Amino acid sequence: MANKAEPGATMTSDDQSAFARQVLRAEADAVARIVIDESFHEAVDLVLDRTGDGALVVTGLGKSGIIAQKLSATFVSTGTHSHFLHPVEALHGDLGRIRRDDVVLALSRSGNTDEIVALATILRQDQVPVIAITGDDGGDLARLAKVNLSIGDVTEACPMNLAPTASTTAMLALGDALALTVSRRRDFGIDDFQRV
Repeated sequence: MANKAEPGATMTSDDQSAFARQVLRAEADAVARIVIDESFHEAVDLVLDRTGDGALVVTGLGKSGIIAQKLSATFVSTGTHSHFLHPVEALHGDLGRIRRDDVVLALSRSGNTDEIVALATILRQDQVPVIAITGDDGGDLARLAKVNLSIGDVTEACPMNLAPTASTTAMLALGDALALTVSRRRDFGIDDFQRV
């Protein structure tokens, strides 16, 4: 018995090109729809205020965690002391990596990721401010955060609207905007970049 062809297995080069352009449009649209409002300015001020003596701790789980690691690296290379903390590790003995002078940037598309919400709950009790990047202004993480930056209701580039694609691109772009705005406010220049 012959194997049944997978959907899309007979795509022509033109079909593939059209689909790839559709993916790129979906991701570009997700970035273009991000609103920069007063919350963004509050987040910039909070990072600047807290990273004189403290650090920016960036956290996320799954694909959001991968974006969080990249954002932490971007903050470091543009003049902000930062490190990534896995939320599960934080809840299992590594919470001591966060100090009272720190600020936490937490990423969760749903805004309701159990481990991120549990971590944000502890941080709120400990009076460590959280900046959230979420797709749900009404989620638990947004409620617990001092500042919530919204990517809005994003439709993924994935045809099944399941694989994090457009949402992670939007998180990455918004996080980069935050990092570079903070860096510009610091007057971080070429000479500084060569030293980090």
